[in-house]
Amino acid sequence: MTTLNNLDLFKPYSLGGIELKNRVVMAPMTRLRALADGTPSDIMADYYSQRASAGLIVTECTMVSPLSHGYMHCPGIYNREQAQGWHKVTEKVHEMGGLIFLQLWHSGRVAHPYLLDGQDPIAPSPLAGTGNLHTPKGKVDLPTPRQLSLEEIPQLVEEFRAAAELARSANFDGVEIHGAFGYLIDQFLQDVSNVRQDLYGGTVENRARFAEAVVSAVTGVFPGRTGIKLSPSNTFYGMGDSDPKALFGYLIEKLNRFALAYVHLMEPSPADLERGVPVENVLATFRSLCKHPVISNGGYDKTRAREAIGSGNSDLVSFGRPFIANPDLVYRFKNDLQLKEANPQTFYGQGPDSKAGYTDYEVSDAAVGNRKY
Repeated sequence: MTTLNNLDLFKPYSLGGIELKNRVVMAPMTRLRALADGTPSDIMADYYSQRASAGLIVTECTMVSPLSHGYMHCPGIYNREQAQGWHKVTEKVHEMGGLIFLQLWHSGRVAHPYLLDGQDPIAPSPLAGTGNLHTPKGKVDLPTPRQLSLEEIPQLVEEFRAAAELARSANFDGVEIHGAFGYLIDQFLQDVSNVRQDLYGGTVENRARFAEAVVSAVTGVFPGRTGIKLSPSNTFYGMGDSDPKALFGYLIEKLNRFALAYVHLMEPSPADLERGVPVENVLATFRSLCKHPVISNGGYDKTRAREAIGSGNSDLVSFGRPFIANPDLVYRFKNDLQLKEANPQTFYGQGPDSKAGYTDYEVSDAAVGNRKY
């Protein structure tokens, strides 16, 4: 039996040939502070560099094409201008001794013509998700998307590959493929959103085909420096599957043959468990199938994170909301300092110049300039 060690969370970890100074990962979080055209704003460089004491930062979801525009002021990585904006972010994070991966994302049906210059959102099947979006014309329900033709799918794979190339040009240390939370890859995976009857639909093997193709393309650009995020318990945007254990078990085993840095598994939070989820214990269900390092996420505090790492169920743990109000989260964890609470009113979309609730949270005096905690 592994003995819990108070310092496990703070020990270095080798990931994809790079040395993380601790096992605390800053989870990807949508903050919507980019310019209207998807170019990262200058304050985004401040935001991420403030949190460079994390062992690894994973950025917010980042569009791989204009048709991935699911939210106003979300960043992109499909042209040179956007890559140059991201380069300012990576440069500042590296100056502060941090490591940073870019999350590659396509929203699929979670979009609206008001955000897509009048074009319909795309998806594996013409089935609308549940929920709504904020658009320039107000709050709207998710529309019925256009079904992708068989001939269009390879081009989508190429968009992920090209975005990875641009991420490499922006000097990211690696990338994470967003395969979770009801977006395009997840839409292909789960049978509530995929009712195709061709090479990309029907059987588990066919529904996993798009995810495998994207992983193959992106690992060709970032071998050993590519992660993938999966959410077997997710019900966001009306997602679900008739047999999630079989589906995600199959996919995780297939991913073992790729040069991945990690698999980022979303555990249900305590609040999710109260509402009911498809898979209650993601780590217990899938960890033994995965031969890659595992990052776990799901409402963790320091104690639960230590338990996950000490038990061997997880290699690293990612934290979301705690990093918003605590740029020096690692220092606070290590020194048992009280965590500050974030203001939900400033989580999203205050504009590309708004520091409120973004870069104006204080850092502990003792942590200023300390890059090793």
